[in-house]
Amino acid sequence: MNAILECRHLTKTFGSTNALWDVNLTVERGRIVGLLGPNGSGKSTLIKLANELLTPTSGEILIDGKKPGVETKKIVSYLPERTYLNDWMRVHQIIEFFNDFYENFNKQKAYDMLKRLRINPNDRLKTMSKGTKEKVQLILVMSREADLYLLDEPIGGVDPAARDYILDTIISNYSEQATIILSTHLISDVEKILDDVIFIKEGSIVKSSSVDEIRDLEGKSVDALFREVFKC
Repeated sequence: MNAILECRHLTKTFGSTNALWDVNLTVERGRIVGLLGPNGSGKSTLIKLANELLTPTSGEILIDGKKPGVETKKIVSYLPERTYLNDWMRVHQIIEFFNDFYENFNKQKAYDMLKRLRINPNDRLKTMSKGTKEKVQLILVMSREADLYLLDEPIGGVDPAARDYILDTIISNYSEQATIILSTHLISDVEKILDDVIFIKEGSIVKSSSVDEIRDLEGKSVDALFREVFKC
């Protein structure tokens, strides 16, 4: 299988701060990957570089062999850490907007997920809780039939009872040939759905491995190894 995402000596600095430093990484197709690290470790910076929201200081990042740009945006579906939708809009209006904007948006899938999560498409965002708004945003992202889904803290703003619904929504609504990269610090909640993990600390990759390898070779869970590596 060819890689969907590659980093080659990728570095991003902000003044004297190294947000990412000499990152070398390959992510294959058809995997659910946890990008794991504490707050400030570089997770969001890496995801923003993949979306061309930031540009590298040096090195390069490639999506399906191409530098981030117009062509890669067609195959990447991105969930930012913060809600960006307009509060005055009704959910069905946003769905129509996404349907017009993205060729790979599946409107029926969006409505099916709304029904499953018991969200009324006629409701305005301003009437919703923060958690429900984030569910709507996730539904929009997962309704695109993309090759790469980049999800920045998709369960960080929802209550523990809703997290299983969110994770089930993620794994039930993507193609087996697609890849999901999911950033989080809530390891125990997401471990059960992951194929691979990337540990990132102070802008550097400290471990990249399959979950099975960690369990077989380390003899411990991803959460336990994470706590050991990051001393938390």
